[in-house]
Amino acid sequence: MSFTDPPIWWWLAVGVAMINLIAFISHARDKRAAIRGTRRTPEARLHLWELLGGWPGAILAMCLFRHKVRKGSYLLITFLIVAFWITGVGVAIWSRSRG
Repeated sequence: MSFTDPPIWWWLAVGVAMINLIAFISHARDKRAAIRGTRRTPEARLHLWELLGGWPGAILAMCLFRHKVRKGSYLLITFLIVAFWITGVGVAIWSRSRG
């Protein structure tokens, strides 16, 4: 790696930002389709973007567009995905700090 190559964390940050953007746009498009009565995005696909790391973008879209905020089963799965990510990051930080 040369001095002009960005570090790996930079590429990771760009990837996470892109996934969050995709999750945000997917939720926004699904809300628009719900209003128009056109073909919707499957919930499994929305959850996949959340699971891949786009849960902050998905939650932002849910709040801004008031989308899926009353559907308990959807919120439960989203909550479990967020808990999975927080636990995973916490374990990674804890194990790294131990040595």
